[in-house]
Amino acid sequence: MAYTTINKSTDYFNTKLYTGNSTDNHAITGVNFQPDLVWIKRRNQAANHNLFDAVRGATKTIKSNLTNAEATVADTLKSFDSDGFTLGDDATVGEVNPNTYTMASWNWKANGQGSSNTDGSINTTYTSVSTTAGFSICKWTGTGANGTIGHGLGTVPTVIIVKNLGTTENWVTYHKPLGATKYLKLNDTSAEGTSSDVWNNTSPTSSVFYVGSNTATNQSGNQMIAYCFAPKTGYSKFGSYVGNGNADGTFLYTGFKPAWILFKEASQSGQSWYIWDTTRDDNGNPLEEYIAVDGNGAEGGSGSTYMDYNSNGVKMRDTGTYLNGSGQTYVYMAFGQSIVGSNNVPAVAR
Repeated sequence: MAYTTINKSTDYFNTKLYTGNSTDNHAITGVNFQPDLVWIKRRNQAANHNLFDAVRGATKTIKSNLTNAEATVADTLKSFDSDGFTLGDDATVGEVNPNTYTMASWNWKANGQGSSNTDGSINTTYTSVSTTAGFSICKWTGTGANGTIGHGLGTVPTVIIVKNLGTTENWVTYHKPLGATKYLKLNDTSAEGTSSDVWNNTSPTSSVFYVGSNTATNQSGNQMIAYCFAPKTGYSKFGSYVGNGNADGTFLYTGFKPAWILFKEASQSGQSWYIWDTTRDDNGNPLEEYIAVDGNGAEGGSGSTYMDYNSNGVKMRDTGTYLNGSGQTYVYMAFGQSIVGSNNVPAVAR
């Protein structure tokens, strides 16, 4: 049975759908909090993903499907607001506020721009953290040498996603089940890679995570950004599972009904990172509509059967290798919609 200190998951994570209008100062409200990480994707036509965070500041975008350096685009996301965010007219790139297009935004709460963290051997310029939600954003200048970065979570992170902001470079992702010698690239379909210089072959602790000399995590003189996640019972869970290749597929226990979940096959190449969420796909089980993180394609999957969302996890209903290949290993990130037990009181079956 699951216990939680987060009784309302939408205080820390929320999906907000909207329609673009190509007008300046387009306020997107209804997020329910001031977001510190906003991830935007056009749904009904191909377009790049755009990620904005309060640590780097408004108008500064990075794209999960590209290796591009950070770009400052004044007419994109202009501000993080108390109940959402405000967009410009998006005339420059047309990827966050295009007229009449349907859009998805995924929003997480940390703690604003944050402040410097000196727990590691490399000080962060800013670390914004919500210890309640197990989420922090860290920015530092790379040294090119082995070091540690203070993440501020007070518990060991399970997932760390890093992007070099200053140059063309892969996004690299740490997932605890794969170990500190392994990494996945968020921007492509590669299987897990092995390198001792990405995470310095050392697992994170409750105060720091490790970086080596790799340019993806610690290029000398370049600004780096990391999104760090630690699981919180009843709200978030991150881990791995092995597919069985059967329509009566693997059951993934989370302890809550997921609202948003990201999957990636880790053990072989060729499969994308896929997002499903119950706000875009609100017709009940089975869930159909996915968005690929490493590509710019429109939302897909309508009419297909991929999985069922249950009160305590996810049941795979597809035999495809993107979710449930026999003997294949997958990693995932899940955030809750409803909880099993609240106020630290367990749910009781009836």
